[in-house]
Amino acid sequence: MDGRPPVVVLPPAQDGGRRVTIRGEHMGTAHNLFDVIEFLHQAGLPTSDTAIDDAELIEWRGGGPYDWPGAE
Repeated sequence: MDGRPPVVVLPPAQDGGRRVTIRGEHMGTAHNLFDVIEFLHQAGLPTSDTAIDDAELIEWRGGGPYDWPGAE
């Protein structure tokens, strides 16, 4: 690996969704933290609370795991 986290969550789009890539592959758009956890699960990566905050696993751009504009 090149030292970068395998998971990247991009900044929120206008609709509040955040694109998620895992190992360079677009997994989809997450509209909440549960969507990100599902993408991690599909990729066989850890899904614990500590994994969500692990900077070696996930690079959160434009806000952290609890920043979801427009989320109720």
